[in-house]
Amino acid sequence: MRGAARRTVRLLLGTSFLALVGTACQTAPPPEPGSTQGTAPDLRGRTVMVLPFQQVRGFRGTPDAELLFHLQERAGEVGWVAPDEVDEALSRAPAMDADARGLPVGAFLAGEVRRVGDPLYGQLRRLGALVDAEVVLLPVRATSRPDTTGAAVIRVEAALLALRTGRVLWYGVEEGLPGDPSDPSILASSVEALARSLLWYASP
Repeated sequence: MRGAARRTVRLLLGTSFLALVGTACQTAPPPEPGSTQGTAPDLRGRTVMVLPFQQVRGFRGTPDAELLFHLQERAGEVGWVAPDEVDEALSRAPAMDADARGLPVGAFLAGEVRRVGDPLYGQLRRLGALVDAEVVLLPVRATSRPDTTGAAVIRVEAALLALRTGRVLWYGVEEGLPGDPSDPSILASSVEALARSLLWYASP
């Protein structure tokens, strides 16, 4: 009987511990369009690795090139490392266990993330080491949805992370002008809004 009682106590304690851990790991809902999580730091003088959008659905266009254009236009004094530069660095290191695409970003779509762990963290650290970056801009997804009038709106989401710690410095969600999803200006308006939110301190 005593052994059974001890096992019951251990089981109850273990269940309580798991419940506490689960509560601690719960996250708040992700930001709505037009809002952010955290305040982006001033990136001037820093090297920032820009990765490709990890998920792109529902429209035609190249959000990676569009985003890089608006980042460089607003803050040319930042050392932006473009996605194609990351790809080139990876091609010179075939043994590197890392990839700039298909990263596990699902946690960002489920709720607020304050720090990333493995396997995403390890991938980002290795990529950052290849291009000597200290911060990474991780565009999570770009998706098209219909608005109340039936026109399309493109929503873009991205995270800014410190590569040394995996801490999420900023997370932004933006939507641009409604219209035909094949119209390049629709994508441009969304990506420009995201760049403006990230680089809040830069000139308009």
